[in-house]
Amino acid sequence: MLSNASKYAILSTLYLAQHSNEQRKISVKEIAENIDVPNPFLAKLFQQLVRGKIISSTKGPHGGFYLSERNKKKNVLDIIDNIDGLNKLNGCFMGLHECDSTNPCPVHFIVEPFKNNLFTKFRDLTIIEFAQEISDFNTLLTLKNVNPSFKTP
Repeated sequence: MLSNASKYAILSTLYLAQHSNEQRKISVKEIAENIDVPNPFLAKLFQQLVRGKIISSTKGPHGGFYLSERNKKKNVLDIIDNIDGLNKLNGCFMGLHECDSTNPCPVHFIVEPFKNNLFTKFRDLTIIEFAQEISDFNTLLTLKNVNPSFKTP
């Protein structure tokens, strides 16, 4: 349902939510290494996320990427919309061009409640709330051990 670009954008944005702030900015290289994403691909995604005001960046010796207070109020649906648009999320699970409740694909009624739940969660939780759930439920963004003691203020 989601492209690799959207998946990487979500992972990297949540990584920023957990490991950066306006005083501690992170390079694309560090994020790419920690979430196991190709550096050049992530750099292009970050350009798009910055233009879409999903994440923030500063240049210079102490520059890098971070989430501003305004960025933290965005939601995961904003990330998906910025990268792929919402058609991918709303599209047919089987890839059919015409699939809805009146013209369903073979798995439409199985997948529809899952998609609706996912859409609602992605829309209703802010990035910072989503990142907090990651901490609360001890879920993983990466299998690597990356500065677990760092907490955003």
